[in-house]
Amino acid sequence: MKKLALHWQILIGMTAGIIFGFIMVQPSWGPEFVADWINPFGTIFVNLLKLIAVPLILASLIKGISDLKDIAKFRNMGLRTIIIYIATTIIAITLGLGLVNLLNPGSGISQDTIENLSSTYEGNSNIAGKLATAAAQKDAGPLQALVDMVPDNAVAAMSNNSLMLQVIFFAIFLGISMLLIGEDRAKPLKDFFDSLNDVVLKMVDLIMLTAPFAVFALLANVVVSADDPEILLALLFYAGTVVLGLLCMIAVYCLIFWFYVGKSPLWFLNKIAPAQLLAFSTSSSAATLPVTMERVEEHMGVEKEVASFVLPVGATINMDGTSLYQAVAAVFVCQALGIDLTLGAQLTIILTALLASIGSAAVPGAGMVMLVIVLESIDFPAELLPVALALIFAVDRPLDMLRTTVNVTGDATVASVVAKSLGKFGEPDVKDWDDNLDEVTS
Repeated sequence: MKKLALHWQILIGMTAGIIFGFIMVQPSWGPEFVADWINPFGTIFVNLLKLIAVPLILASLIKGISDLKDIAKFRNMGLRTIIIYIATTIIAITLGLGLVNLLNPGSGISQDTIENLSSTYEGNSNIAGKLATAAAQKDAGPLQALVDMVPDNAVAAMSNNSLMLQVIFFAIFLGISMLLIGEDRAKPLKDFFDSLNDVVLKMVDLIMLTAPFAVFALLANVVVSADDPEILLALLFYAGTVVLGLLCMIAVYCLIFWFYVGKSPLWFLNKIAPAQLLAFSTSSSAATLPVTMERVEEHMGVEKEVASFVLPVGATINMDGTSLYQAVAAVFVCQALGIDLTLGAQLTIILTALLASIGSAAVPGAGMVMLVIVLESIDFPAELLPVALALIFAVDRPLDMLRTTVNVTGDATVASVVAKSLGKFGEPDVKDWDDNLDEVTS
């Protein structure tokens, strides 16, 4: 019997997790049971993906650059990648602003709802933490993002997944240096990273065997830990506006892929679906990165030297879904609180959201930190910032799951476009976890 495709296995796990979560919400002991006995398996799965993220970036990026043989090729690939990422982010922000101004979701939020949300989340530690993080980023100098890219200790950078840009910088620096010493002298080190890359990709295959069970655990925990349904209902119009924008952005990616790469959007979505579903479950581009790289390289045919550069960079600086969310959320809270936004203020939102997305960490919840920075750029009253975050906090987690899915889809799209433009888009070469099993069994 033919094995069920991975994305269908994950989808079944997600559906079962949501249903199980709703069942376990009913008994008083249900949420605690899920938190103690179900959620840890999802956490282990996410930790495993994060565990191999840095080794995968190091091995694949160094291998990709050392395979180029020509630094000029790397320069061309880098410029195209950055330009396309910036272009798609601007499209996402503009799309979000257009929808929120057209649908005006903030007009449906009553004063009673605002007061209820403010009192519910008054003193919330998560909101206080986001405000503190945003304040620290605002106080940094204009070139702090560049300073933060360069590690003073490569080993320390590799020990922290939030320092992904530093790992990418070190890998690029090492890869270019290997090119400059000549192929013969670089060969021993190149062979090491080639082998490491193969091993880490095999680890991805093994981890993905547990994906259906892991997303069951993750989604069950999301359901039992959800906020008051009445609060979620009050924010339904706002959430619907964000979801509509994210769906439109997926459509934009499909059109770009169709016109430029020349393959069916349905083919694209089918190949990238496991990465999208994991992005939805984990709310983390960084945690999903190993799976995204595996799907784009093996299942879509993007050559390693392109995927190994474009995707890690995208997981760090390409936040199209998050940027679209910033635009909708910023205008929504202004509408709800009766604050008028001029055209100049909305153009400022585009610029600030673009710059904030580049420095945003690829972890759950980073979008709210970006939102504070965006709101402060348009002179939003500081005393209303906690109220603004309280307005959207209840639905932030489900929207975070959706916008991370869009972020990952955007990364895969840009990798495909860059590969096609460089003649590096070939035929898929799918590998399974047991391809070499006969060599180690008697």
